[in-house]
Amino acid sequence: MAPLILHGGKTNKNSFKTLIAAEYVGVQVELAPNFEMGVSNKTPQFLQMNPIGKVPVLETPDGPVFESNSIARYGCFAVVARLKGDNILYGSSLIQYAQIEQWIDFASLEIDANIIKWYAPRVGRGPYLPPAEEAAISALKRALGALNTHLASNTYLVGHSVTLADIILTCNLYLGFANILVKSFTSEFPHVERYFWTLVNQPNFRKIFGQVKQTDSVPPLQSAKKPSQPKETKPKAKDEPKKEAIKEPEKPKEAAEEEAPKPKPKNPLDLLPPSPMILDEWKRLYSNTKTNFREVAIKGNVSVTPPESLGRFILKPFYLAGFWDMYDAEGYSLWFCDYKYNDENTVSFVTLNKVGGFLQRMDLARKYAFGKMLVIGSNPPFKVKGLWLFRGQEIPKFVIDECYDMELYEWTKVDISDEAQKERVNQMIEDFEPFEGEALLDAKCFK
Repeated sequence: MAPLILHGGKTNKNSFKTLIAAEYVGVQVELAPNFEMGVSNKTPQFLQMNPIGKVPVLETPDGPVFESNSIARYGCFAVVARLKGDNILYGSSLIQYAQIEQWIDFASLEIDANIIKWYAPRVGRGPYLPPAEEAAISALKRALGALNTHLASNTYLVGHSVTLADIILTCNLYLGFANILVKSFTSEFPHVERYFWTLVNQPNFRKIFGQVKQTDSVPPLQSAKKPSQPKETKPKAKDEPKKEAIKEPEKPKEAAEEEAPKPKPKNPLDLLPPSPMILDEWKRLYSNTKTNFREVAIKGNVSVTPPESLGRFILKPFYLAGFWDMYDAEGYSLWFCDYKYNDENTVSFVTLNKVGGFLQRMDLARKYAFGKMLVIGSNPPFKVKGLWLFRGQEIPKFVIDECYDMELYEWTKVDISDEAQKERVNQMIEDFEPFEGEALLDAKCFK
């Protein structure tokens, strides 16, 4: 079957709905080549498909379909998915079908509509009216509160896997998270945050979205259109002499230098006193130790027989430093973390994706950290526990500020004078099993 053609922008969240849905059902959908918003959607050919000129529009062998939810519902599914037999995105029963439709309407009328009412005026796409903005924010908080309550006991909106409702809601939330919903706003709704970051890091979502980053600020009011005021018209004087443009004096060199962009401030961790522990050396040792891990990589200071290839040049065994030999308790600190909502970890692949997403978002700390994350248990609910090595004596502030997942865990600083805690560190580094009496489902390393 020839691919369906989607007319819409590459960064349009309404186009994303169809593209993500197509990934899930295995349907080939291609974006119309050389589509230019404001140009392509005003051509006679486009207006014949959608007289209003709005995007996106899905071009199918049976005719065009417009309005993004309709495209996702019927364009991608009525036209294609049902021909493929099993429609995994529409549930497994009549009640699930109805609930999916319910959440699609909720995503559009309660979430998307209020995000747009708040966002659009601030970027110059409508008049800015403070009472209207307050009403939109209030309505959005009410909707997110209801959604947060539902997600407190549900991983997905309906059932135990992604449905069309999740795709549409996540795309609508994406507009907000990427442009106007700052961390201080969304932190009131922790289950919504968890849900959003879990979904956008699913492979089919990530393929379309790419790396998603939450906005740091609400668009300033200076960019908004305010209600226009009638301008006074002044009669134009006849034969008025033209005024010569007055040249501004050139700025002194010193002033020009002052206006030059200031260099980016250094990370506070780079200003700490030098540490004898070289983090990259530990990471190399961890990666290269394949056998006798605890004796070689953790304890260290053990006699190691040199490789035969060194032959007569090595006359006696040599000694290899391990983790505890390298560890600098003044320049680094160790932390245990325990996931706060382990009772929600009822599906193994969802739990693993959750941990994988966390490690991806920790990439900003790669220069200053090493971590181990364990997913524990043979049966659900699965427990997620971790060990992290950070530069400095506290968890870096920029990590807490930038990585949303940090607040989903309880963090406890390791007391290395406590032998029990020190042994727990050893077990987590080496993926010891059974860990605390239970089997390991998986162990992931951040290095």
